[in-house]
Amino acid sequence: MSIEERRQPEDFLPLRPVEFHVLLSLAAGERHGWGIIKDAEARGEARVPDIGTLYRALARMSERELIRASKGPAEAERGHERRHYYVITPFGMEVARLEARRLASLTRAAMDGLLLPEEGL
Repeated sequence: MSIEERRQPEDFLPLRPVEFHVLLSLAAGERHGWGIIKDAEARGEARVPDIGTLYRALARMSERELIRASKGPAEAERGHERRHYYVITPFGMEVARLEARRLASLTRAAMDGLLLPEEGL
């Protein structure tokens, strides 16, 4: 039995916040580390991952085959050849979707429990 047959997307839940940020960013297309951080900032995240936390997460996620390194865009910016680009794998996309559903369910429960207003989310 291969690793692919043994592991299930559910086995990776819940994701660490930094891992979900990475998958959110990469679901939209390949990015380098700084681009992932800028995406988190653009989403209005109060606690954006620092560089060290991000790169440890990228290494862990690559090892777990949620993401993989890529060559980067063909028109890579001059002077930025050392940037490492990443893409989400099909398995990583499955995990991200399950985590999004899990978080949506928790949000609905928070609204039902009057912890969050239903409007203005």
